[in-house]
Amino acid sequence: MIDIDFDKLRRIGLAQGITSRLGELASPVPGTRLARVTETQRDVFTLHDGTHELRARALARVSEVLQADGDALTIGDWVLAAPGEHGQWWIHERIAPVTQIARRANDGRRQTLASNVDTALLVMGMDNDFNLRRMERYIAIVKAADVAPVVVLTKADIGAREHYREMCDRLPATIPVLAVNGTSPSARKELAPWLAPGCTLVLLGASGAGKSTLTNTLLASDVQDTGEVRRGDGRGQHTTTARSLHLCETGACIIDTPGLRTWRPDADAQSLAATYDDVQSFAPLCRFRDCRHEGEPGCAVREHVAQDRLVNFQKLVRDAERVNLTALDRIQVRKKWKKLHKAGAARTRDKRG
Repeated sequence: MIDIDFDKLRRIGLAQGITSRLGELASPVPGTRLARVTETQRDVFTLHDGTHELRARALARVSEVLQADGDALTIGDWVLAAPGEHGQWWIHERIAPVTQIARRANDGRRQTLASNVDTALLVMGMDNDFNLRRMERYIAIVKAADVAPVVVLTKADIGAREHYREMCDRLPATIPVLAVNGTSPSARKELAPWLAPGCTLVLLGASGAGKSTLTNTLLASDVQDTGEVRRGDGRGQHTTTARSLHLCETGACIIDTPGLRTWRPDADAQSLAATYDDVQSFAPLCRFRDCRHEGEPGCAVREHVAQDRLVNFQKLVRDAERVNLTALDRIQVRKKWKKLHKAGAARTRDKRG
């Protein structure tokens, strides 16, 4: 039997979804404690039980089960831990996460970023690193993970204000877009609706976007190191090197993450396609039921959705399809594109005589 102090654990984000899953687990060993992963350092994990921090390692059995499923312990996970004979704490179980944000590495391996998150603050600076397509990609990936996205445009004091209008015009009205000065206490007021007690937020974005600066402002404490960005392109230099969870004075939990250079989707093409509400709403109006919105006559999507946004949508779906290709499938795709390139080159030579 696990003794759970709900008031204490709610401080670190305990929600009903996790407590309901505790009943699905086998009988825990004596002295087991429910705790949350707040930091990971290779095979050592920092846990928080609502009152104290604990240093723990995962039992080999736990790691092997997760690895077999292409998973791993990450920030925000809830675990059952108990002390061993020599006082060392060990993780005996990982509670299946309610939500999980992950990405695919270049070799196809799955990399978890954060678990049990309610809201993703998608941070982008209004400077030289501003990129509409990248933000659309972030939004699609977190929505496919059933996490609510909030666009936070930082550097409002020095950035181009027209970027805020561009973002609002480009995105559906259902997605909140905020322009903040990450160093100003006013940012806490603007983000207050998402900082309620028991809520967990994760900050995601490229290096130099101002995630750590914003984290310090929301926490009213300099817990994260910050650094300068390059003058040429506005990009940062990975000041934050590890994910970490912090407790906000409002009762919310905030997860800061290192900058994302690439973010390949960890979702199937159908789930990602469903996150583009505008594309999905016009797709039934296309002349052909299997319209891919690429050049078919009578395509309602191409008529109503901005071309650049549609190109971004199609690229994201292709990336998701590519993740699930087998080795033989990849060979066939390469052969197909070689044929197309050869045919295009042949037509060019014929035109030139």
